[in-house]
Amino acid sequence: MKNLTFTSTLVAALFFTTLTGCASTQKQESTGQYVDDTVITTAVKAAILNEPSLKVSEINVETFKGTVQLSGFVRSADNISTAIRLARGVNGVTAVKNDMRLK
Repeated sequence: MKNLTFTSTLVAALFFTTLTGCASTQKQESTGQYVDDTVITTAVKAAILNEPSLKVSEINVETFKGTVQLSGFVRSADNISTAIRLARGVNGVTAVKNDMRLK
């Protein structure tokens, strides 16, 4: 009986530790959000790569909880607006932050 109580307590402690470890906070993503953000980042980079007027090497893409941040140095203001438009068109993007600068 003592062994069963110890095992039950251990399983409950592991469960709650795992549950807490996977939870999201304001400054940290959960595992599921991290995977979703990775998919969004890849989709935005692919959209930029498929746009002939943009150079994917000029634009850095980072995603946190659905918010995409675009940064880097681009050749024109048209490139900035095109990159923003493409990022907003990706499924799962909740907001786009522009930190791109003109060369």
